[in-house]
Amino acid sequence: MATSKRDQPMLSTRRSGAGAEPFSEAELDALEAAHPEGLGVQQIVDTFVEKGERLTEATFRKYVQLGLLPRSRRVGRKGKHRGSQGLYPATAIRQLVHLRQLMGLGFTIEEIQREFLFVRGDIEALGRQMARVYAAFESAFKVRKSAADPADSMKKSADDPADSKKKSADDPADSVKKSTSNVGETLLVRQLEEAQAVGEDLLQKLEDMERRLTMNARMSRAAL
Repeated sequence: MATSKRDQPMLSTRRSGAGAEPFSEAELDALEAAHPEGLGVQQIVDTFVEKGERLTEATFRKYVQLGLLPRSRRVGRKGKHRGSQGLYPATAIRQLVHLRQLMGLGFTIEEIQREFLFVRGDIEALGRQMARVYAAFESAFKVRKSAADPADSMKKSADDPADSKKKSADDPADSVKKSTSNVGETLLVRQLEEAQAVGEDLLQKLEDMERRLTMNARMSRAAL
């Protein structure tokens, strides 16, 4: 099926001059907060068009193919619509705004690919993967805790306190075992919290590095 001229990617290598930014920082923050799961390509296109900005689905996908925007991930549909859909992180809008800013400064697509490090999408994907790992550990902790539910033990004691005391006296090792298990679980929880803190620090450092490299490239162009 032939592609119409209108649907072809409009990859002009230079833009005539940067005008007013289509999105304020507050608007970008609000969009990202409102769509934590991500946005479909048509939603992103509509968001730009509503601001009077020209953007086609073909252009957006071309930027993705060039590595200038993050790739989508498949997410299952909820409700009566089955199957899955590709969702892009909501921060793709911010990245596209940034890309157009660079083009407005006179950078060509080739120069942007060569001089700028577009890894923000990869950093965000890493953050989402780390969050899934943390959630898996937390879920495992809950399963382990429910398997030895202290509420069940309390219920048995209430039903027959004499029997409970007898069991405790007959098997002191069982009490020690439970105590050791509690200490182990507390240690695991603390280690997970420490891992989360280290992960947050890592992501922050990677974002700072990416931001500084971008700033250096901008300053180099301004000095020409």
